[in-house]
Amino acid sequence: MDRHPYQMTKAPVRWALGAWLAVGLLIAACGDGAEAPPAAETPATGQTPTAEDGGDFRLSSDAFGPNEEIPAIHTCDGQNSSPPLTWPDPPSGTQSFALIMDDPDAPGAVFTHWVLFDLPPDTRALGIGVETTERPSVGGAQGGNDAGGIGYTGPCPPPDGPHRYRFSLYALDALLELGPGASKEDVLNAMQGHILVEAQLMGSYGR
Repeated sequence: MDRHPYQMTKAPVRWALGAWLAVGLLIAACGDGAEAPPAAETPATGQTPTAEDGGDFRLSSDAFGPNEEIPAIHTCDGQNSSPPLTWPDPPSGTQSFALIMDDPDAPGAVFTHWVLFDLPPDTRALGIGVETTERPSVGGAQGGNDAGGIGYTGPCPPPDGPHRYRFSLYALDALLELGPGASKEDVLNAMQGHILVEAQLMGSYGR
């Protein structure tokens, strides 16, 4: 006997419905337990990661906090000694550190107060009063400051209100191998392409 067209297609239809139901249940089950793919840890912006990006590499001092007043002992009104500074472990591959302190509020142009570079990669702190010598005991070499000396020279602003003093620390994947007395510009140029991460601490001082 010839089969009715409906009878001929009933079994395939049932199979198709069962297959679609199984697929639907599988998708639903996966969707309930699936997690969204993790976000990239560092956006591909081409910018150097900093503490402001939420990283853990931060520069700090026991002498003053971010945007706080720098004690007079670290200025020309005191002992003119560099403040203590600390920082955590840098990224892997760090071969040296460079430190620059300057005054962006100086009249006429940014005034450079301190340039220190080729610090050993295991350095995590600078004690108070780094010697103003070409090769300090902490390691590395010191550049020239805009007061005409070597190493640190403290805040000594004119009586026109408080100035900001910016301490910038750079973790580098290379030694700069510049000679003592190098300028801030020499150090900045030599660092290009070698900065793994940087941190900044800002203090202020007025007279």
